[in-house]
Amino acid sequence: MAGLTFVLSGGAAVLVRYGGQPLQPWQTVLVLSLVSALWLVVAVYFLGDISAHFNPATTLAFVLRRDMDVAMGCAYWIVQFAAAVCGSLLARGFFGPAGNLAATMPKPGQSWQAAGFEAVITCGLVLMILNLANGPKLNGPFVPLAVGSYIMAWGTMGGPFDGASMNPARSFGPDVALGNLSTWWVYLVGPVAGAVVAVALAHVLRGPAKAEEASAAQGLPLDRGDRQPPERHLPAGSCRYHGSDTGAGL
Repeated sequence: MAGLTFVLSGGAAVLVRYGGQPLQPWQTVLVLSLVSALWLVVAVYFLGDISAHFNPATTLAFVLRRDMDVAMGCAYWIVQFAAAVCGSLLARGFFGPAGNLAATMPKPGQSWQAAGFEAVITCGLVLMILNLANGPKLNGPFVPLAVGSYIMAWGTMGGPFDGASMNPARSFGPDVALGNLSTWWVYLVGPVAGAVVAVALAHVLRGPAKAEEASAAQGLPLDRGDRQPPERHLPAGSCRYHGSDTGAGL
């Protein structure tokens, strides 16, 4: 998450300060969306079975669906927000506040519209992740590409409007580094509402979560649960009680 936030926050600063001529808004949005999508693809590929998600809204969805308990969710949230702040402070230390550290800000007078937009696009993102976390699909070769493509698409289309954050931590980090939290509520209320709606829709469409989905939510490789303990060779005449072995796994 620290690397993700660093790339997101430092991208605009590098482009504005060292990119030569000033960039057009669509150029900045396109490059930042591409960088974000590519980083997520890489992160999910090599961290998907260790840290299953990097977004507080996604963590909230898994907690609401009871894939993980509240204590585990709080641990995720602390790390996610702390890493976002650290990454943004690093970006400011390296590049200065140029480009506003890629902070997400709604247009003047359109804060509630931006919050509604964030709710819609975050709902789609979380709903997609909840569906991809169904059994072995989490480990499929195209899962990171699906997530990255979604981020790329909405980041490019929604970026000029409000930044298309879809991630409260991603918006929190630059705001803290810049010392301006006046509009951060937009990127908290919107994604949280979107995550709640996504959980409700997932329940209607797919029913309650399965055990495999709970393992996916907590970053446990799904194939670990399928592995059987090695067979123990007992001396001839020995008695083996299968009931105790079965109960140990419950």
